[in-house]
Amino acid sequence: MTIDDSDTLRVAIARYNLEVTEAQIGQLERYCRLLWEWNDRLNLTRHTTWDKFVARDLIDSFQLSQLLEAGQEVLDVGTGGGVPGIVLAILRDDLDISLCESVQKKARVVEEFVHQLELPCAVHAERAEKLLDDFRYDVLVARAVGPLWKMCKWFQHHWQDFGCLLAVKGPGWVDERAAARERGLLKEVSLRKVVAYPMPGTSSVSVILRLEAAT
Repeated sequence: MTIDDSDTLRVAIARYNLEVTEAQIGQLERYCRLLWEWNDRLNLTRHTTWDKFVARDLIDSFQLSQLLEAGQEVLDVGTGGGVPGIVLAILRDDLDISLCESVQKKARVVEEFVHQLELPCAVHAERAEKLLDDFRYDVLVARAVGPLWKMCKWFQHHWQDFGCLLAVKGPGWVDERAAARERGLLKEVSLRKVVAYPMPGTSSVSVILRLEAAT
């Protein structure tokens, strides 16, 4: 893939007023170049310019990073090409981050990204709900892995096995919540919106939802 360098990552980050250190910018740039190098073979992302990466992937990951406490064990559910998990690991080196991806080829590539970037992240070629049979996490993070009802179905027997799920969603989240309720999947789950922020280049709003076992 030919990368358009008429813009730069640093310029794109400044455009959206994100507080990112020089060291983090360097790591993020290395990650993007690895991701885009592999993208033609595995279709890992549609965000193949610096601006799209920042406006979509980095902003969502940055918003998630503000909700996590130092030292927490975090699992990225269905990481795909490494978002948000790898980006979170770069932004927050005080977190213990694991990534899971059930598509074996993608998991192997993400493991190579982690190795090349020298990040202390475990990569599991497995479904998240299967991992919860053996591991415990403080927080699960999920982005672009499926509608709310589907995620609730995955974890319906596991809400006591982790602290909470933080899900990045677009403006359709209210309809997704209704669909989950209709299926009876929120009966034992507390769901609340914890963050809302503009989706760059659109009139829409992104949100982060917090789901956890109801008390």
